[in-house]
Amino acid sequence: MSSLQAVLDQIEKDSQPALDRLFEFLRIESISTDPAYASQCVDAADWLVKDMQSFGVKAQRHDTPGHPMVTGHSGAEGANLLFYGHYDVQPVDPLELWNNPPFEPLVETTASGDVIRARGAADDKGQLMTFIEACRAWHTVHGQLPANITFLFEGEEESGSPSLVPFLKQHADQLQADLALVCDTGMWDANTPAICTMLRGLLGEELTITAADKDLHSGMYGGPAQNPIRVLTTILAGLHDPNSRVTIPGFYDGVHPLPEQIATQWKGLGFKADEFLGGVDLSVLAGEKDYSALEQLWSRPTCEINGIVGGYTGEGFKTVLPSKASAKVSFRLVGDQDPHLIRKNFRDYVQQHLPADCTVDYEDHGASPGTVLPLEDPAFEKSRMALGEEWENDAVYAGCGGSIPIVGYFQEYLGMDSLLVGFGLDDDQIHSPNEKYSLKSFQKGIRSWARVLDSLAT
Repeated sequence: MSSLQAVLDQIEKDSQPALDRLFEFLRIESISTDPAYASQCVDAADWLVKDMQSFGVKAQRHDTPGHPMVTGHSGAEGANLLFYGHYDVQPVDPLELWNNPPFEPLVETTASGDVIRARGAADDKGQLMTFIEACRAWHTVHGQLPANITFLFEGEEESGSPSLVPFLKQHADQLQADLALVCDTGMWDANTPAICTMLRGLLGEELTITAADKDLHSGMYGGPAQNPIRVLTTILAGLHDPNSRVTIPGFYDGVHPLPEQIATQWKGLGFKADEFLGGVDLSVLAGEKDYSALEQLWSRPTCEINGIVGGYTGEGFKTVLPSKASAKVSFRLVGDQDPHLIRKNFRDYVQQHLPADCTVDYEDHGASPGTVLPLEDPAFEKSRMALGEEWENDAVYAGCGGSIPIVGYFQEYLGMDSLLVGFGLDDDQIHSPNEKYSLKSFQKGIRSWARVLDSLAT
């Protein structure tokens, strides 16, 4: 019997106790955004410390100005790995839309199989526990873990992670590893695991254009007086050309062609753009011409107008020329695009199109670059092959249209790349009422991490 097979057998033997432990964890109401739940966040941190100590990990709680951090060190021989997860959860509002109390977990039978129903089931307690349970099984069978693993769990991911970067800087020596493992992503579908290798960055800009020093009567001033709403919408409309390409000078600097290996995999995924758009009552791709829907989502940058405010927006009608008009604009970034240079170029673009009698003010809302993870690192292909041994279909390399800031922080402050493996599904309703996590994802996720750890350790 191989060392891995013995661990897999132990996971099967321990499946019900593993579920019981997850339920105990899910009952802790660790909502990080609401100060009323601060003690529950401490309880969740303490629960993790005690649980990891039960299988030989030297774990401790670190108090911060916000919610605690939890670290653990296995002290084993072998590859140096860092596993990250978060124990805090989103608020449950609106409570009346939950079919069952959100912190009373249960297994529910659905048309697509059994699911674990509770707040935090998929984001991120269930995902976090897949890794912990895999480590527990290794320790039970072999008396130690298969690699030198450092654990890092935070309690503020759902509230902006204000304590995370200071903690990474302060404890960088204790957190050093060759590779970070992050389990906060998802599957391609219920039978196809995925490794996320691309993350889009995010740049947020808010601009306010001012013309007259007060709102004006449109009958008395309409025509001669500048209207900042018209100025703003003209500038915003010019941000894209007829092919939906962004017109800001230098915007595409640092955007690289999709590697052929990835392009071939994505084409084989069978993604149906008409079904994707049809699910939200749309039918026509609106992104850059000559790029597929998946490329537009995962590997191409975007410029989106997220909100416009100006003039009278209340009930009825008011004939007014507003003094001010504002908009919020976000950019999803890829490859080596420089968010700070794009911010400068965007502001230069606005200034160049600003007519006389108008001024503009800005408020920035963060700037983070995109992330491309190194497929040439053997750990990625080893992990992909290991996942394929567990699931019905081979694992695929996928992109992510959103951002996962921790990956960039690990690169910047700890000098390490991340392996992003998760077992969530698109319909898990994270952040929404009736959040769920597939029981299959939980059980096979544990087995998957055991396989991945075996592959990385050897």
